[in-house]
Order: sequence, then C-alpha cells, then structure tokens
Amino acid sequence: MKRFTLIGLNMITPVILAGGSGTRLWPVSRKSYPKQFTQLLDDESLFQRTVKRLTGAQFATPTIMTAADFRFVVAEQLENVGVSGAQIVIEPAARNTAPAILAAALMHEATPEAILLVCPSDHIIKDQRGFQN
Repeated sequence: MKRFTLIGLNMITPVILAGGSGTRLWPVSRKSYPKQFTQLLDDESLFQRTVKRLTGAQFATPTIMTAADFRFVVAEQLENVGVSGAQIVIEPAARNTAPAILAAALMHEATPEAILLVCPSDHIIKDQRGFQN
C-alpha cells in the first residue's frame, strides 16, 4: 500500500458532521440525544472518539457542523476531550449531508489551498494510527 505525505501542504481541516435525528438506534439514540453523543462502547462518545481521531500535528482545529439543539452538548464534549477553539457551526435547518458540506466548504473559500476532511461523527474506527497515516 502506497503512503502519501503532505509535505509542503497545509494541515488538514477536519469537518465533523454532528447532526442527526437520533432515530436509527432507538431507544439508546433519540431526537434529543442522537447516538454520536452517547457512550456506546466505553466512557467516550462516538463524537469524542471522532474528535480525538482528528487531532494531531497534521490537523487544524476542527469545524463542527451541528444543529442548534446539540450546540451545548458539542461544546461540553469537546471540552471533556481537551479540544478548544473548535468552530461550531449551527445549521439553521436539517438538510442532510450535502448542504452541511457545502456550507463548510464556503466557509473556507478564502483559503482555496485548504484541505478539508469531512467525517461523520458516529463511525467507529479502531485503528486510529492507520486512519491518520
């Protein structure tokens, strides 16, 4: 497997999609507290695991796309994993993935060399080192 390096390029800016309706894993996940914010596997939520996976020397501070209902949960969970300065963007209405990605891309329009990595906040990736490589 060939590895690519980002020598001479900008850091990767994570865009974490943290909206959702909370209906797919009911009753653990619900509209007021979707699965990405629950502690399903251990003492961290899937959202917190995603944030931690996207931190390190190659990553800029993340941009979090979320709904107004989750803004305080996002801020609290970011603080609990030691991430400060993240840009939390409140979506005015639930419109699914594509509009959230477009909004994030437009936010970085002034820096066309920016590398955006869009990730859902509810995936499990066990090999963090492999993912980052």
